[in-house]
Amino acid sequence: MPFRLYLAILGLLGLHRPATGHPGASHASVVLLTQAARDSMNIVFRRFNRHWDELADLTTLERMLGTIRPTQLEYLGCLQGSMRGDTVRVETWQPAADMKQLQFAVGGNCDSVPQLVGTWHTHPYRADLQNRAIKERSLSAQDLETFRTSAFPVTLVVWDVDSVDAAVKNAGRLTHPAAVVTP
Repeated sequence: MPFRLYLAILGLLGLHRPATGHPGASHASVVLLTQAARDSMNIVFRRFNRHWDELADLTTLERMLGTIRPTQLEYLGCLQGSMRGDTVRVETWQPAADMKQLQFAVGGNCDSVPQLVGTWHTHPYRADLQNRAIKERSLSAQDLETFRTSAFPVTLVVWDVDSVDAAVKNAGRLTHPAAVVTP
């Protein structure tokens, strides 16, 4: 399906609004995530989430702290691409420099990444008391606050294979959730 048809469908659903304002302004409303970028994000999610259900013998506090046996770690990547009109196109990404991974937090540096358009990170599964998956299906309040203070037009979180949540900045205003399209 051609990209313009995607945008037309998004417009009918009320998820795509053309940018307005002065020329040169950053007006993101759609994230175009290439299949190659999405596939590589899925690989990272699987790798850092694979042992989420191996905590049944720990108490809730031990699970939350993640200090006894951290089985999964968040991951931070630097998105590379371009911005055209109201669309942020993500072509690829690279790991953040100086990455500090914890079970439910991650930090790192994307300052030296060429064609930087934003960041992405994972939300690994957590186990409930019956050892069932708890999935954080969206960017957290802290994620959005960190994004709000950044200079990037987009941030993404991968919370399951092929499951992405996005936020964009449109004329300085944060929009969450934002439409994510993979052609």
